[in-house]
Amino acid sequence: MYDHKIAFVFPGQGSQSVGMGRSLAKAFPAANEIYQQADELLGFPLSQIAWEGPDECLNDTINTQPALFTHSIAVLQVIQALHLDLIPSFVAGHSMGELSALVAAGSVSFREGLSLVRIRGELMKRAGELSPGGMTAVMGLDIPQIEQLCLQASTDTETVQVANDNCPGQVVISGSITALNRIQPMLEQAGARRVIRLAVSIAAHSPYMSTSQADFNKSIASTLIKTSLIPIISNITAQPIIEADDIKNDLQNQLTHRVRWSESVKFLISEGISEFIEIGNGSVISGLIKRIDRNVVAAPLSNPEDFQQFEKP
Repeated sequence: MYDHKIAFVFPGQGSQSVGMGRSLAKAFPAANEIYQQADELLGFPLSQIAWEGPDECLNDTINTQPALFTHSIAVLQVIQALHLDLIPSFVAGHSMGELSALVAAGSVSFREGLSLVRIRGELMKRAGELSPGGMTAVMGLDIPQIEQLCLQASTDTETVQVANDNCPGQVVISGSITALNRIQPMLEQAGARRVIRLAVSIAAHSPYMSTSQADFNKSIASTLIKTSLIPIISNITAQPIIEADDIKNDLQNQLTHRVRWSESVKFLISEGISEFIEIGNGSVISGLIKRIDRNVVAAPLSNPEDFQQFEKP
C-alpha cells in the first residue's frame, strides 16, 4: 500500500489523439473488453475511431467525449485486473473528465456514464449550432484581470466569460465570436503573453450552452446516480461532493459554469494529496498540476508501459 495520499484525475476534451487506447487494449484483455462493450452499447465502432481516426472524426465532440471516457475506464479496469494497490482518497475530472471520475467513485456505471457522455457531446454540439461561439486561451494574465476585461467586452446580447481556470497563467475564456474579437486587443494591451483562439465552434462553460441545458437535465434525471464511495471534487465549487443529489446538481450546472481546476488541485493538496495519477489519454492534466504546484508528483497512467512503475516485484 502507498504510504501517502493519492488522487485520480481524469482528462477532458483536448486530450484526445488518434491511436488512444489501442496499445492498452492489445496488452490487456480487461481494457479490450471495455472497448468491445462501448462499441456494442453505442452501436458504432468507437474503438476504430479512437484507434484509427481520422482526426476530424475523433475531434468531433460527439466522438471525442465517449472516446476519452472509454479510455479512462479501460485504464481503471486494468488497475483492477492487475490488483494494483492504488486507492485514491479523492477523484476529480476536468470538465467532461468529471463523468469518468463518477465511474471511478462508484457513483455511475460504465453503461450509464457512456450514455450520458455521448448525449453530453451531442447536446454541446447542438448548442454550438444554435448559439455559435468560440473559446480563447489567455496566457500570462491572472483571473481578476481577465474577469474585468470580460465585463468590459460583454454586452447584453454578446458575452464572454472565464470558462477554464486551468493553472496560473493559463486561462480559457468562452463566449460569442464578436465578444471574443472585441476582447483580444484588450487582453494584449493588458500584457497577455499569448492570446490563442482555439479550434472549436462552441462556447463551452458559458451561457451559450444553455439551449441544451434542459435536455441534458432530463438525461441526468434518468441516469442512475448513487452516493459515491470516494469524494469527487466538483468542477463548479472546487469542493468535495458525495451525495447523489449534490452530484446531479453539479452535473446540471457544469455546461454553463466555469471549471475551477486550479482551485480544485489546491484544495486536494491542502487535504494532503501528494501524488496525482492521470487516468486516461495524454498528460495534459499532469502538466497543469505541475504548474500549479511543483512539489507534488503528477504522472499519466495511459499506456502499458505506464503500468510498470506500479507492478509488484
